[in-house]
Amino acid sequence: MTHRRTWQKAEQRSAEFFGAARASGSGDGKETRSDSTHSRIYKEDKYRAKHAAVTLWDDTNKKAKKEGKIPVVILHEIGRAGFWLVCHSSDIDRIIKERELAKSAIDCRNKKLDK
Repeated sequence: MTHRRTWQKAEQRSAEFFGAARASGSGDGKETRSDSTHSRIYKEDKYRAKHAAVTLWDDTNKKAKKEGKIPVVILHEIGRAGFWLVCHSSDIDRIIKERELAKSAIDCRNKKLDK
């Protein structure tokens, strides 16, 4: 069994990543049921020995590194719009930059079509 302080420290590290703190008594609903005090992000931490999505990410990471690319696992569910992204926290800034570049390229293409 995992010691309580171990997962609490993990929750604190991920909250700090977003400029927040771990919500004391997170999940008890006194202030928020979120695992952090962030005012705009509702964060749910899961501390496990293994996650299937992370195992898939590990395999994807090996392949991406060989090609000099950023690993991102995309999860789709039948009948649901949109998709979920699984990435490592150390890659998030580069992924956001790539998304911004893609949005700019799309905007440029759309402006050309409007002319």
